[in-house]
Amino acid sequence: MESTQSLKKRIKSVANINKITKAMELVAATKMRKSQEVALASRPYAFVALDLLSSLTLLDKSLKLPIPELLKQRRVKKVLFVLVSSDKGLAGSFNSSVFKKFEQHMERDKEKFKNEEKFFVAVGEKSFNYLSKKGFPVLKKFAQVGDHTTPEQIEPITSLIVNGYLEKKWDRVIIVSMHFRSALKQEPHVRRILPVDFEHIKETMEKIVPETGKFSEFRQGLTLSESLVKNNIRDYLIEPSSKVVLEDLAKHLLFMQIYHLILEANAAEHSARRMAMKTASDNASELGEEINLQYNKVRQANITKEIIEIVAGSEALQ
Repeated sequence: MESTQSLKKRIKSVANINKITKAMELVAATKMRKSQEVALASRPYAFVALDLLSSLTLLDKSLKLPIPELLKQRRVKKVLFVLVSSDKGLAGSFNSSVFKKFEQHMERDKEKFKNEEKFFVAVGEKSFNYLSKKGFPVLKKFAQVGDHTTPEQIEPITSLIVNGYLEKKWDRVIIVSMHFRSALKQEPHVRRILPVDFEHIKETMEKIVPETGKFSEFRQGLTLSESLVKNNIRDYLIEPSSKVVLEDLAKHLLFMQIYHLILEANAAEHSARRMAMKTASDNASELGEEINLQYNKVRQANITKEIIEIVAGSEALQ
C-alpha cells in the first residue's frame, strides 16, 4: 500500500498540473475567439475571391482577354507540397490529423504520380520536424505564422509559391492543412492551389462552404455549370493593359486564398488546443479526486491499525 506522504506529493503534483492546464485553457480560449473572428470575417471575401478566380479561368480568345500565366494549364512534371501545422504542441490531434491526411494522399497517388519530382515546404515547426524525420527534403521552412497572422507574414509564402510556379520550378502546388468547422470540429483538407481550373475551384468551394447556417448562401452558385458561367461573363474594357491587370489580379486572388487557408488553420489550432487543455484539466480534477479518496482510505487504515495495536497492547498488559 502506498504511503500517505507519497500520496500527498501526488495530490500536490496533480493540483499544480491542473492549475497550469486551466491557465493554458484560458489563454487558448482567448486566442481561439480572436482567431475565429478573423477567420469568419475573411470568409465572405475569400469565397468571392474564389468565385472570381474561377471566372478568370474561363477567359478565352472569344472574350479578347489574355489568360494570366498563373491560370494556364501545362504538363505536370514537378509538384510542390506545402504542409501547414502549428509551431507548438499540446493541441490534441491537430498536427497528427494533418500528417495522417498528408500520408494518405501520398500513398493514394504514389503509383499515379511516381514519375513526378516532389518538393516540400513546411509552415510551422511541427511540420518541419515531421518532414525531416520522414526523410523528405524541406525546401523552405516558415515559422511563427500562428496566433494573429497578418498579410505581411503570408507574403513570403505566397511569393515563394507564385514565383516558383512562374519560373516553372514546379507545375502543381498542393497545400495540406486543417480547416475550421466549429470550436468542436476541425477537418484536414488537401487543397490544390495551382494550376487553377473551374471544376477544381468548384470542388474546393463545396468542401469549405458550410452546408447550413452562416455563409451557407454561397453554396447557391456552386450548382452552376462551366458553360453557363462562361456565357454570363461580360465583355470588359480594361485600361491601361488587360494583361498586367489580370496578372496582378490573379496573384492577389491566389494570395487571398492562401491567407484565408492559414487563418482557418490558426482558428482550428487554437480550438484544438483549447479542447485539449480542457480535457487535461478535467482529467487532472478526476485524478486528484481519486488520489484524495485513496489517501483518505490509507489514512483511515493507518488510524484503525494504530487503534488495534493500542487495544492489543492494553489487553496484553492486563
